[in-house]
Amino acid sequence: MTIKQALISVSDKTGVLEFAQGLAAQGVKLLSTGGTAKMLRDAGLAVTEIGDYTGFPEMLDGRVKTLHPKVHGGILARRDLPEHLATIEAHGIPTIDLVCVNLYPFATTIAKAGVTLEDAIENIDIGGPAMVRSSAKNYAGVAIVTDPEDYAPLLDEMKANGGTLQLATRFGLAKKAFTHTARYDSMIANWLTGLDDGAAATSLSKPAEAAPLPAIFPARLQLAFDRSEILRYGENSHQSAAFYRETNPVAGSIAAYTQLQGKELSYNNIADSDAAWECVKSFDAPACVIVKHANPCGVAIAGTLLSAYEKSFKTDSTSAFGGIIAFNGEVGLDVVNAMNERKHFVEVLIAPSFTAEAKAALAGKTNLRVLVVPISRVLNTLEYKRVGGGLLVQTPDNFTAQASGLKIVTKAQPTAQQIEDLLFAERVAKFVKSNAIVFCGNGMTLGVGAGQMSRVDSTKIASIKAQHAGLDLNGSVVASDAFFPFRDGVEVLAAAGAKAVIQPGGSMRDEEVIAAADEHGLAMVFTGARHFRH
Repeated sequence: MTIKQALISVSDKTGVLEFAQGLAAQGVKLLSTGGTAKMLRDAGLAVTEIGDYTGFPEMLDGRVKTLHPKVHGGILARRDLPEHLATIEAHGIPTIDLVCVNLYPFATTIAKAGVTLEDAIENIDIGGPAMVRSSAKNYAGVAIVTDPEDYAPLLDEMKANGGTLQLATRFGLAKKAFTHTARYDSMIANWLTGLDDGAAATSLSKPAEAAPLPAIFPARLQLAFDRSEILRYGENSHQSAAFYRETNPVAGSIAAYTQLQGKELSYNNIADSDAAWECVKSFDAPACVIVKHANPCGVAIAGTLLSAYEKSFKTDSTSAFGGIIAFNGEVGLDVVNAMNERKHFVEVLIAPSFTAEAKAALAGKTNLRVLVVPISRVLNTLEYKRVGGGLLVQTPDNFTAQASGLKIVTKAQPTAQQIEDLLFAERVAKFVKSNAIVFCGNGMTLGVGAGQMSRVDSTKIASIKAQHAGLDLNGSVVASDAFFPFRDGVEVLAAAGAKAVIQPGGSMRDEEVIAAADEHGLAMVFTGARHFRH
């Protein structure tokens, strides 16, 4: 199919001038609208304004421009049906062979602070999606271009083929186009259904009651993800897997990684890397987190990343083998040398940056996956978990206990150092699978009990792991992700040597648990917030 006439109407004008120049150089007639037409004309291109082409001016503040039979007839006419061609010829409608359209910036509009419903409504494109869908439906005779990244390849193909684009190319463009409009409509639907109906109906000009989507849970949730890569395999080697990124992932999330070296990532690599990264970036002080099977097996903060690594490794050097390591600062040669001296086998190493010397030292480890992820305090908006036939959606667990919010419930009062360690322990427990018990001291984990059906068992496991690591729990502090339902859990951790406990509180037997703590001379504080992680 030879491209003879093209219609260009874009909001995002990135690269469109060069694209139009390339089309004109191959003898393609150009049609355009408003600002796009002016830009092309100012650049010296011969372009026909859409109003002149249809003989009908733009109206209603630009709401009606391309919604005209001369536009859609030229796009939708089937080139293989003589009756279609005869009809448009009888009405003086030339074919339009290429349509280049991208849509009003609705996402940018709703992301603005104080956006009004009126602003949002006026940035809902009507004519653009209509042209995109018409062109994509008739891909057999029309090329629809919605992505600036396609401009150069399409021009190259036309040059190589005498001004034609192959059917396979047009079909690929059509698939991309329908995805483009589907996402656009989904974004609008999600945002509008997140508004309060009464406020929306009575106050167009006031700021909308929804923040950048999603603010609440829409009645019908539309999600859009782009496939980033095909993974080596899924959770197990007999499973296939792929990694999809959100169209606009949250800054500083694991989806923003850049891989510097190493083998391809697996499904488990990415899942464990996310767990390690979310934990390590929650600390302000230099921190190191080692994760194995989605659970932190060693976490520490210190004055330097090297010290943090050495402390975190001590918690559970056995589990650290084959784990994921994440740092919240630039990794230098000292850290890499320390890992090498221990012959610490690592699957993935993550940090916001690496020094040139560290990169050079790591380069010889061809299997080690090294990821760079920017540090950001921006939080995820919603979390999703797939279940059979459905999707669980929740706001993320963004609660972090502060010293000022702690409720001391025992006779024993925690010292300033214990308060510091309790807050550290609570932050770690937030990232450990429930039931979670975490022994800590001096800014490091001493024993981690995770994923048990019984909180007592988690406490015993954490104690046993500390013993295996040769770590002394006398004087340690403990964090529990949820309340102690019975006093037996407190008795086990007291027997292990703990002297202070942080937990949510809220059990029917809180008084019994507090009494047990008093009997053993423990200081206990309540946070009022549970941290289940399933």
